Amino acid sequence: MAVAGTVLTGFGSITAGLAPSTAVFVAGLFFAGAMDAVTDVAMHVHGMRVQRRYGRSIINAFHAVWSVGAILGGSVAAGAIALGLSAGVHLGLSTALSAIVAVTALWFCLPGREERAERRPIPETARSEAVPPTGAGRGTVLVVVALVLIAVAGTGVEDAGNTWAALYLSGPLGVPAALAAAGYVALVAGQFLGRVFGDRLVDRFGQRSVARVGGSVTAVGMGSALLFPTVPGTVLGFCLAGLGVATLVPAALNEADELPGLRPGTGLTVVSWLMRLGFLLCPPLVGFIAEATELRIGLMVVPVAGVLVIMLAGVLRPGPTAGPRRG
Repeated sequence: MAVAGTVLTGFGSITAGLAPSTAVFVAGLFFAGAMDAVTDVAMHVHGMRVQRRYGRSIINAFHAVWSVGAILGGSVAAGAIALGLSAGVHLGLSTALSAIVAVTALWFCLPGREERAERRPIPETARSEAVPPTGAGRGTVLVVVALVLIAVAGTGVEDAGNTWAALYLSGPLGVPAALAAAGYVALVAGQFLGRVFGDRLVDRFGQRSVARVGGSVTAVGMGSALLFPTVPGTVLGFCLAGLGVATLVPAALNEADELPGLRPGTGLTVVSWLMRLGFLLCPPLVGFIAEATELRIGLMVVPVAGVLVIMLAGVLRPGPTAGPRRG
């Protein structure tokens, strides 16, 4: 499924890049986004299966590789522009390369479907402290909603930096255009570092504690930068925001994949798809607030997201995310 999704995502991107009209452009992007979501779910389902076999948390490292991929993708696009390649050639080559990588990776994946015997039952003592046991069905729904909000907080902070960091630095703070990207670069760098070391922290302190500390780092770091605006402080604030939210999406997806009473992959699929609301809603929310007040006030959604994570982190388990190593 991941290989097919990767190829179809590329075809959607090519369609959008060569679109003769706005309608075709929108349709191409919509299709690419939908196929990317399918690929995302397939990769995470298999990644969680590998993690359970591995015996300790490794999902954050997978996401760290994603951060590297985002940087490489941007670099490849910049290189294509420098070489004067057309959008069709650039996207076609990118799709072909991605397909080759995906097919190659398929040879190293675990065979067959996951058996229920592979999955580790979660002790009742590790259940949510934030969502009371109101019955299996209702309790599971409440946990899923909380996990979606945690994931949305992570994606929303990321997209706030992607969409608004450069504009904020080059506008109100007067940073030259050539350096305005420093805010987003700092956020991605912080996110990458958080994911590189995230698995060790999760195994030692548990998802719940790591998420709460991360939410605090995001709220205090970005909140201080916005309350006392300076260029160095703002760049540092975006870096701390990225560091703080680094483990949130992996944590939410990991917890969703272990929810009782659901078929393997169901909880993860629901949270993975709904968390994309963060990418969809956060930029216009910031813009709406900025239009009514100023961009600095609009970016306050970032520290608010950190506070939200602190409040909801009780749905995450306090202990390790993976069971003991199997022979």
